[in-house]
Amino acid sequence: MDIVTQAQLNILIQLAEADKHFARVEREMILRIARERNFPEKQVLQLIRNPQPIETLGALTPDQKFEYLMSCIDLIFADHNVFESEVIFAKNIAIKLGFKKSVIDYFIENYQKKTPEEFRQIALSEYL
Repeated sequence: MDIVTQAQLNILIQLAEADKHFARVEREMILRIARERNFPEKQVLQLIRNPQPIETLGALTPDQKFEYLMSCIDLIFADHNVFESEVIFAKNIAIKLGFKKSVIDYFIENYQKKTPEEFRQIALSEYL
């Protein structure tokens, strides 16, 4: 079992539910990530029905931490609505990943203005 992918999907599921509305586009994004990583859809559906507690995330590589963070930002924008509850949840995840929580504000303010590589460089050099 790919525990890194499972942890990421679990976080995204909980983020999608943070605004009390799990949008279809958010669900599709989560399932697409699972497919890209060959993670069984059956396990994703189990996580959706029964999300797991979010464990410590400090053992991830910097690239994995960035990937988790960027997927959270993409999910926040997936339904074209940015809810405060989602931002708060994402900030808590950023902290668990070892980032300064202000990284979320920066990503939201600059979403679609910078490339993923620019975000990666800024996040890893200025916010980690």
